[in-house]
Amino acid sequence: MFSRTRYVFRETFDSFRRNATLTIASIITAAISLLGVGLTLLSQEGFDNLLSKWEGGVEMIIFMRPDVTDDQRALIESSLDQNNQFIESWTYCDVDCSLAERDRVLAAEPGVKDLLNADNIPTQYKAVPTEATDVQLLRQVSEAFSEGPGVFEVVFAEDQISLIEQLQSFFGFRLFLLSGFLLLAAILLIWNTIRTAIFARRREIEVMKLVGATDWFIRVPFMLEGLLHGVIGGALASLGLGIWNSQWTSGVQGFPPNSGFASLVVTSGYDKTVMLYMLIIGAVAGAIGSGIAASRFLDV
Repeated sequence: MFSRTRYVFRETFDSFRRNATLTIASIITAAISLLGVGLTLLSQEGFDNLLSKWEGGVEMIIFMRPDVTDDQRALIESSLDQNNQFIESWTYCDVDCSLAERDRVLAAEPGVKDLLNADNIPTQYKAVPTEATDVQLLRQVSEAFSEGPGVFEVVFAEDQISLIEQLQSFFGFRLFLLSGFLLLAAILLIWNTIRTAIFARRREIEVMKLVGATDWFIRVPFMLEGLLHGVIGGALASLGLGIWNSQWTSGVQGFPPNSGFASLVVTSGYDKTVMLYMLIIGAVAGAIGSGIAASRFLDV
């Protein structure tokens, strides 16, 4: 058993050495394509962070001053209830809820985040309009609430949501499409690399078959070679993604506090999950390319 395992790994790495140029090319192609997949997933998560405060159909947020009194809050809540022909439902995000949202939205701006604490963070009312309420009417309602007692600011979602969703759709579709084509190119390159390796050893394979070697015994080193191409490409892509995300996180800290780009930073550990996905996708792509080549060209 040990001798067979040693044979498999020896033949695999000998093939790496014999086809160094094609091996490097297939690994680099796999790494670039998987990096594209990883960046796409991270960007989509970042856009989801931007949209998180508008979840559940929320289109208007009323930010209250930190020193708002219970009586002022009661007036705002009464106004929300009285405008039920325009507002279907509303929820109150208290200090703890606002602090949790601060941690998520301002993850890349620790300086700004630390300035907001339980004593000075604005609490907020999130309002969901009725289906019959048009945009202009909702704007008028939001302007009316902006003059209410204890109100710090009223944010209207229509323009922001539309812009964010357009950007998410634009970048998501095109990056996934480009990554898909590059991943297909990586699979084809791995397939061609394994095919070349098989042709280069066709006399040796004939001798092995004559002495009783099974197809699977001959096929495994080639399949392992392709699998390693994908895994190494995934590892390089993961390293690149980690560097990219770290540089992006550092760079965003220099942006204006109200730019909104801080929410595009992913710091919740999702980047590690994406790296795992990249390794798995790389391994699958390598296995597919090498498996097809080994099965198709083994009869030499």
